[in-house]
Amino acid sequence: MAVKALHLSLGQEAWGHVVARLLEELPGPKGPSLQDVTHLVEKAKVLDNFYVATRDANGHPEGAPFEHYGPLQSDEAIRHASEIVEFVRARLA
Repeated sequence: MAVKALHLSLGQEAWGHVVARLLEELPGPKGPSLQDVTHLVEKAKVLDNFYVATRDANGHPEGAPFEHYGPLQSDEAIRHASEIVEFVRARLA
């Protein structure tokens, strides 16, 4: 995961899969400040909601996961993920 790589490059350990929390836990002085990531945290929360529900057969009250997601959700998720990856790439460069 890109955000974990950024943590490692800043000398931190990063655990878990909650992208919003990983972004919030980036250090201020050495790395990007929280102000830099506030807009990304909200986008990461959208991505975090897809983590279990899209994979778990019981993630929704009814129907298979593929029945609950379509191009709209996919396009939004790709945009948000791309923005977060670009943020990380810029700081690792």
